[in-house]
Amino acid sequence: MDASRRQITIIAREAGRLTIRVMRQEGIGSGEFDLIHLVRHRPGISQKEICEELNMDKGAAARRVARLEEKGYLIRRENPADGRSRLLYATEKAEQLKNSKALVESRFYEWLLEGFDGEQRETFVQLLDLIYHRSKTESRSGFPHVLERLEQMEADTDDTDE
Repeated sequence: MDASRRQITIIAREAGRLTIRVMRQEGIGSGEFDLIHLVRHRPGISQKEICEELNMDKGAAARRVARLEEKGYLIRRENPADGRSRLLYATEKAEQLKNSKALVESRFYEWLLEGFDGEQRETFVQLLDLIYHRSKTESRSGFPHVLERLEQMEADTDDTDE
């Protein structure tokens, strides 16, 4: 039985909903934010690479890039290696948006923890840190333990079906 009752996922989803709500007030949708985020982390990325990274078709990527350029979040510059193509870069406005998302999430989590006294907060943060590191270690190793459990569940289900 799942002891967490998926509450970590649900809390993260609520933080995401709040972030999307705030981003919408700034005129940005979640898909647009993902594209901005990618360009911020890969300055000089091509539109073709965006299609591959975000699994988008060429037309959808072109429209989204054009909208974000109109809104002032992205700029295109000539590709010095190939004069026929352009490379994408985030603007200062896009950089400020990044800080806005982090700020919204931070304020939400601060608000959630307001009801804890000092000792409760410290214990919670320590436990959360342990969970985080366990999660990162499992992820970096390719999720062997979790995949093993899933396979075992499948095998157990197959045994009961027979």
